[in-house]
Amino acid sequence: MTLEIDVLTLFPAMLGGPLAQSIPGRIQEQGLAAIRIHDLRDWGLGRHRSVDDAPYGGGAGMILRPEPVAAALDTLRREDSTTILLDPVGEVFRQARAADLATRSHLIFLCPRYEGVDERIRSLVDLELSIGDYVLTGGELPALVVIDAVIRLLPGAIEAASVADESFSDGLLEYPQYTRPAVFRGMGVPAILTSGDHGAVERWRREQAVQRTRDRRPDLTVED
Repeated sequence: MTLEIDVLTLFPAMLGGPLAQSIPGRIQEQGLAAIRIHDLRDWGLGRHRSVDDAPYGGGAGMILRPEPVAAALDTLRREDSTTILLDPVGEVFRQARAADLATRSHLIFLCPRYEGVDERIRSLVDLELSIGDYVLTGGELPALVVIDAVIRLLPGAIEAASVADESFSDGLLEYPQYTRPAVFRGMGVPAILTSGDHGAVERWRREQAVQRTRDRRPDLTVED
């Protein structure tokens, strides 16, 4: 099954290039995902295709109007669609949500700009997502983050073992990894990794993952 993704943005060029490169590009070439990028101004109002206006009550900046968003969603939405607003007040995006979205059949991402969205737009979406406690100039970069995290989880996108054994896959940060050379600037590779004892290696990796998570992300639940 192909995961279909539609993205609504005022700056389509911010998304097309990155999504055509590397693994996201290959995923699309393989037919695992189909990503379509739409200019929200195609549904804009009047001769100038307006999509925003000043806020009621005064204040700085411009607010995304609900009419263009509603018209765009009316065009793109299907019964199987999940519509997502990228917004700082949304649910913090985590690996479990990425895995959940990878099971859906059609995702629509709305990328706001300026000072945010008319509050009534929130009633038009199924989910609001934030990629962290900071503010960006728009929703395009968060959309790229979420899309990349989701499509790499599609069956056949990348090696299954890579997905199963990485940070957050079991609630832990990933264990330390090493490659050649055996010694770099006086720093060697742990002897256990070259011992050939696969059971011992697995136990060491688990211990290292638990310790790293406790040290760097004590907010995560860690069980030995």
